[in-house]
Amino acid sequence: MNRAWIAGLLGVLTIALALRLYGIGNPIMDHPGWRQGDTAAIARNFAQRKFDIMYPQTTYNGPPPNYVELELQIVPFLAASLYKVFGVHEVFGRLIALAFSLGTVAVVAVFARWLFCSGLAGLVAGFFYAVFPGSVYYGRTFMPDCAMVFFLTAALYAAARLLLDRERLATRGVAWTTALLALAYLAKPVALLGLAPLLGLLWDRLRSRKAMAPAGIVILVIFPILVVWLYDGRVASYAEWHWASGITRLHVLPSLESAFTSVAAFAVKFTQFRLALGMLRETMLGRISFLLAIAAFVALPWITARSKTLLWAWLAGGLAYVFVVVTVERVDYYLYPLLPLCALVIGGLLARFVALVRGADAAPAARYAVVALVPLAALAAFLTSRAPVAAYYEYNREAYRNALELDRTLPPDALVVIAHYGADVQYYIDRFGWEEDPLLWTPFDEESAIAKGARYFIAVEDRRLRHNLELCAWLQRFPVKNADGEWPVYETPPDSASASAMQFWRAFRKAERAGVGRAFLDSRGACRFIKG
Repeated sequence: MNRAWIAGLLGVLTIALALRLYGIGNPIMDHPGWRQGDTAAIARNFAQRKFDIMYPQTTYNGPPPNYVELELQIVPFLAASLYKVFGVHEVFGRLIALAFSLGTVAVVAVFARWLFCSGLAGLVAGFFYAVFPGSVYYGRTFMPDCAMVFFLTAALYAAARLLLDRERLATRGVAWTTALLALAYLAKPVALLGLAPLLGLLWDRLRSRKAMAPAGIVILVIFPILVVWLYDGRVASYAEWHWASGITRLHVLPSLESAFTSVAAFAVKFTQFRLALGMLRETMLGRISFLLAIAAFVALPWITARSKTLLWAWLAGGLAYVFVVVTVERVDYYLYPLLPLCALVIGGLLARFVALVRGADAAPAARYAVVALVPLAALAAFLTSRAPVAAYYEYNREAYRNALELDRTLPPDALVVIAHYGADVQYYIDRFGWEEDPLLWTPFDEESAIAKGARYFIAVEDRRLRHNLELCAWLQRFPVKNADGEWPVYETPPDSASASAMQFWRAFRKAERAGVGRAFLDSRGACRFIKG
């Protein structure tokens, strides 16, 4: 690599860093607060409870330990390691994600430089990855996705160099590539879509008549999957929450089966597929970059590349993944693994465009004017990098203040029931317990939680609670802190129930059976809608 190219890459990395530092110190209640809250809670529990990466635990589902079946918690464990030295500061989690994101910018640039035999392609690819709205925003969130995308991109680059450049599959190269693939799959199993481009590379190697070395190929393809399977089986054996296998078994597979057994269900899933690609256009790539990526794939047959099979297979694997998974889990950051691919092809397209213009039989001034379209496109992508995700940076400041206030005032080891689905809120309350929808939670559920040690019911969604007449009426037996505040807190130790609790409850049940439950509560000044 020459010095000018390295200087260009450093400039791209500086731009990437500057974009990702915006909002870096915000509470982790910005989008998606629930996912960041989970990740941050796992990191804090590593640091304060069990410092073992094989035992991730969240704060919900009752008293600890609350082990959960998730991907290998690389980012939370790195953050917890820093917590051990410097104390718990969520910004460390953001900075770790930012470091992985910057690493991916560099890998994309080097990858494109090799793939298209063009230093310009590398810098352009790195630049566009640096300024994609989704790459910018999620490149500073406390989540595992940046690590997964980094390892996936690095693994595919290493695999491409190993399988296409090397006449023989050296043991060291196979081991290094296998380790990167295993880390990618472990960082988040969605990286398994990388199997498609990996198989594409193997096909290219076979066509080039290079030595295949069956043992090395089997290790590359099978061993990383085996590692993920063993990890997941181990964690699932003691986890209380089974997120990975549960989502797959209960949501992803039934949706797929339905789509291929019913024309109507397939039509619905195809509509969801189009909407998912809409998220890729709007918030992950931005419209300008999305159009450039489409143009790049259209022009790909005329672009010189060391392996077009790699790019087509990556696209095919990515689209299949979108159809199977993202149509069920409809969040835009699930599209993250497609961003390095789009950056690569945009780099190849624009570098090829510049080469064609430079070689055209035209006046220099005309050629310069046409080539200027490339920096103009880059500038437009840069200037529109924040607008599509501007709302993501916002967070509920009142909720943040309320959560911190409860952290200051509740007993340190109190178990709580939080009437709100939100791991970010529970993270800042900093208490183990339950997150529940107050409209669906029942008196029997609350009694069960109290029996397991719950001592406070925090009505985060107080108006929603007041729509649940049974639960609201049942809770009237307990004293309330901050009754007129945003988040009334019911003190629920069993011995704190009022002496007339059962009498009130029976009277309410009788009124409810008569169809006048709300009138009964209104007449006693209970469960009124006191807030807007």
